[in-house]
Amino acid sequence: MTMPKSAAVRVIPRCLYLPAALGVLLIVLPPLALIAKTPWDSFVAQVTSESSKQALVLSLQTASASTVLCLLLGVPMAVIFARHDGLLVRLLRSLVLLPLVLPPVVGGIALLYTFGRFGLVGEHLRAVGIDIAFTSTAVVLAQTFVALPFLVISTEGALRVTGTRYEEVAATLGAGPTRTLWRITVPLVAPAVLAGTVLAFARAMGEFGATITFAGNAPGITQTAPLAIYVAAIDDPTEAIPLSLILVLVSLVVVVAVHSRRRDRTATL
Repeated sequence: MTMPKSAAVRVIPRCLYLPAALGVLLIVLPPLALIAKTPWDSFVAQVTSESSKQALVLSLQTASASTVLCLLLGVPMAVIFARHDGLLVRLLRSLVLLPLVLPPVVGGIALLYTFGRFGLVGEHLRAVGIDIAFTSTAVVLAQTFVALPFLVISTEGALRVTGTRYEEVAATLGAGPTRTLWRITVPLVAPAVLAGTVLAFARAMGEFGATITFAGNAPGITQTAPLAIYVAAIDDPTEAIPLSLILVLVSLVVVVAVHSRRRDRTATL
């Protein structure tokens, strides 16, 4: 039996409201401060400047490419992690989720010593004329590195909740593993995959530490919007506000889209 919302509200201790309000203010006030301090008279000119447009376009292009990579790599990993529970799988899962808690700059250094010119893999790629570090490809790899866990953890969680009963029924009816995957498993977790995809895209758009360490900050090549904001803030913090506000709006759209979709799905259950 589900408790009515009015009854659920009445059982909330009043002592929780003050720290909750302080937490809300801590998160809400900084974006409001950005809006209050935005130089509206030069907002359009700064956002449409050549450097801002280059950074925004590069961010959109690289974030889109890294999101596709997250889908191609993350969904298979999530399926395997959800359907196997051995020691090796648990260890690999922990390593895959490591970027969630790893400082981004550390991730950038790790990528540099993996795909850099003298890195573990990079030195072999360099021997055949392929350089990855400090290129647009490096931006995509850095974004994928930090965004991939968001898609994996979202999809894996949905797979564990749905269980295997529908897949087992499909198998008893003669469906093979591949057919079961595309006709049963994927449709069941599609909302979670979509939510994870949106979160991965947003994380890729906002990536800074790993990108500047592994890809550098070359305008038009590796300078994404967060890096452009950083450079602008060094000279004059007010010049970084317009582009920062654009990223805040993009992030807000992502959060609202994911949150509303989850609420809609909860309402249908």
